[in-house]
Amino acid sequence: MSAGCNGQDVAAAIRLAAAAVAAERGELTRLDREIGDGDHGENMHRGFQAVVARLDPDAGLTPGAVLKLVATTLISTVGGASGPLYGTAFLRAATSAGDVATLDTGAVHAALAAACGGVQARGHAEPGDKTMVDALVPAVAAAHGGSVAELLGAAAAAAQDGVVATVPLVARKGRASYLGPRSAGTADPGATSTAVILRAFAAAAAG
Repeated sequence: MSAGCNGQDVAAAIRLAAAAVAAERGELTRLDREIGDGDHGENMHRGFQAVVARLDPDAGLTPGAVLKLVATTLISTVGGASGPLYGTAFLRAATSAGDVATLDTGAVHAALAAACGGVQARGHAEPGDKTMVDALVPAVAAAHGGSVAELLGAAAAAAQDGVVATVPLVARKGRASYLGPRSAGTADPGATSTAVILRAFAAAAAG
């Protein structure tokens, strides 16, 4: 997956992301219990397990088709705001990828940028609002490299920096915004799950 990624590569990355979400669901739920509804970890886990169940390794899907399957599954299975936001992200990425058989670094960056743009359009959030946008925007800005693995590695590192930066912020969007100043001091759950997924994508590309 160093030079590019085909549909099987993308499906493998999604499976690794599902495993990462499963491993982190307790932490995601803890964070969401602090400043949200307390269900982010379980919702994301349920959604990605449904995705894995629908991914046929022998289907011969293009990268775009895999991403579209992820989008529609998350929209139908993930509750709260996360389902529509993540669904939009993957749907925009799928549209950006089109029907090509292999994504090169330029196409991967374009898909990541499209995903970020979709989330911002859907949630009307900007950097500093304490949302998943705080992980996505720096990830897109940092997503450069000679290979897909290098690009995703840089994006994942920047996303994690974005998560850390949400800790002192006062939420301006979503359920956390109802808490006002009490939302400061906890990392945003959506930004955290975004970083978890991007780290899994980077690991898949490197592997």
